[in-house]
Amino acid sequence: MYIVLLGAPGAGKGTQAAILSQKSGLAHIASGDLFRQALAKGTELGLQSKAYMEKGQLVPNEITIKMVLERVTAPDCKGGIILDGFPRNLEQAKALDEALKKQKKGIDKAVYIKVSEAELLKRLTGRWICRNCQTPYHEISSPSKIKGVCDKCGGELYQRADDNTETIKKRLEVFFAETAPLIDYYSQSGKLLEIQGEGTMEDISSRIIKALQINSKKK
Repeated sequence: MYIVLLGAPGAGKGTQAAILSQKSGLAHIASGDLFRQALAKGTELGLQSKAYMEKGQLVPNEITIKMVLERVTAPDCKGGIILDGFPRNLEQAKALDEALKKQKKGIDKAVYIKVSEAELLKRLTGRWICRNCQTPYHEISSPSKIKGVCDKCGGELYQRADDNTETIKKRLEVFFAETAPLIDYYSQSGKLLEIQGEGTMEDISSRIIKALQINSKKK
């Protein structure tokens, strides 16, 4: 099964993709993680994407498409994938469809996690990430036991440069302008599943799994 997760920044795509990957055995591909890994390694694509990410802007299509499609060809993706953060616009969606078509594959479902703008701002301004294992925390809804320290590995928690109110509002504007049309794109093809993205993490993951009719198959 080939699945796309859609949703604004802060909608919980990463968290839900990780849960879905664990339960289904499908490979989780997060474009944001690919960018950060490329940047940490100092690759050409990573350096090219840096300036855009720091300003809260979308990385240009040619950079994003190349990075993600290279990952899709990895051996662990043969059984299916969960795409988190890609595609973000129609050009990327069409490029993805074309690439998968060459492999005689295609996107089965696009899951749109719908969250109000007020809730998105609340979530993002309180988000903290572990530098070591990338585990996400929230100072209100899911704080770490010790402030600034990851419960899992003891790593330092930090806020991303793009998790301030001004940049967040810009990211949401970009999302609704460029990414929202994907909802219509997948809806017209009969592949869209709209999921209410507010509530507990468990409630939301349960809604997604039920909608996709996935049987648990832990990795």
